[in-house]
Amino acid sequence: MAQTNGQSCLYRAIWRWHFYAGLFIIPMILILSVTGAMYLFKPQVERWEEHAFHGLPTTGTVTPLIQRDAALAAFPGSRFLYYRLPERPGDAALVHLELPGDGKLMRDVFVSPQGKVLGGFDPDRRAMEVVHDIHGQLMLGHRGSWLVELAASWAIVLIATGLFLWWPKGTGLSGVFWPRFGLGRRILLRDLHAVTGFWVAGFAMILLLTGLPWAEVWGSGFKAIRTEMGWIKGEQDWTIGGRSVGSEHAAHMNGAATMQNVDPRGPIHTGTPHAMNQPAWTSIGLDRLIAKAEAEHLAFPVIVTPPGGSGSSWTIRSDSQNRPLRVAIKYDPRDGRELSRESFGDKHVIDRIVGYGIAWHEGQLFGLANQLIGTITALALVTLSITGFLSWRRRKPEGRLGAPPPLLARLDGAGIRVIATLLLLALPMFAMSVAFLWVLDKVVLPRLPVLGRWLGVRDAAQC
Repeated sequence: MAQTNGQSCLYRAIWRWHFYAGLFIIPMILILSVTGAMYLFKPQVERWEEHAFHGLPTTGTVTPLIQRDAALAAFPGSRFLYYRLPERPGDAALVHLELPGDGKLMRDVFVSPQGKVLGGFDPDRRAMEVVHDIHGQLMLGHRGSWLVELAASWAIVLIATGLFLWWPKGTGLSGVFWPRFGLGRRILLRDLHAVTGFWVAGFAMILLLTGLPWAEVWGSGFKAIRTEMGWIKGEQDWTIGGRSVGSEHAAHMNGAATMQNVDPRGPIHTGTPHAMNQPAWTSIGLDRLIAKAEAEHLAFPVIVTPPGGSGSSWTIRSDSQNRPLRVAIKYDPRDGRELSRESFGDKHVIDRIVGYGIAWHEGQLFGLANQLIGTITALALVTLSITGFLSWRRRKPEGRLGAPPPLLARLDGAGIRVIATLLLLALPMFAMSVAFLWVLDKVVLPRLPVLGRWLGVRDAAQC
């Protein structure tokens, strides 16, 4: 009997945690699910955005240098940061420029094989960049990144507690592995929530865990540990809190930084007024590097970044979202000699694991199947959010939040303590939020009894 009572107390405590976690992060789950599903199809969306620059005539083609100069002429005073090779013959080249000003305005300029400027985009306002900003930062900068990390941390707790509540108790397979129909709306909503949660739990947990290296607090701590343990080999190629490292964005930012330290002998002018950004000590040019890049047959997009200072080098980089396909090659600016080559296999095993996870997270690890699995997972999370909300609304009492009442008895047990400790250590934002909630419960709410009763934290029940 005591064991049964203890189990009942544990169930009610877990239910209470699940209730609060679910109710307060449902809006975030919906936002992250929808934007995440959209971002899975970034290659297709960007290819559609650029459709006017594909399938162009290939007669009368000019050199990449002339294409670059055409882009610079279209935006006087701009600075050349990198050249993106066309994906297919007949596609326009992308010339990435820093516009005059404070160094924050960029432009993707598309130039035809014949050297004609066809148009351009503000890279920060492209559809998938906006979606990415919402998904990772809610368009709020670092503060948004913290909120996303907090929601992801609580979502992990939500999944863990949900599996505990779902665990079969000898009631048969219906309502456990598939929903029961014909027993009323309340039962159907409960089953849709529980059954969907079971089937999606593993995929959702993978998405959440693979997203943590990007997070501001968790990612920074993870990087510090990797550095301390010597687990870093090569350049990190994922963002932390929205700060790009080793990505296409980082390539132009690095170029912008190094261009401030160009050789004092000034740029070489090759007969055109816009042949700039090639220091005097550079003996090889863009055309030669483009030829080298074409010969490598790297995964699209392939970025060629010029040297920016006397200690810099030319860089050819595959910036494929499928991280295992990425390669970065550096060349001596004086003689074109290969200085270094870093592929995915050269990275530390920890970074390779993270890279596989990120490629899965973005839906690019194994093509369309990966995208469809990610989409189904996102739709399942939306279903969980909606059914959970509707179930709560059906049983919510008037004037109360409707939370399961807290317990008078204290839960004990080594297993509970171990799990709680692991969660607090592994998820720093979760730990900080729990500390905040403890202060709220012990210090603030006793002074606000009306709010405490509405939240359901003052209506204790005996196990």
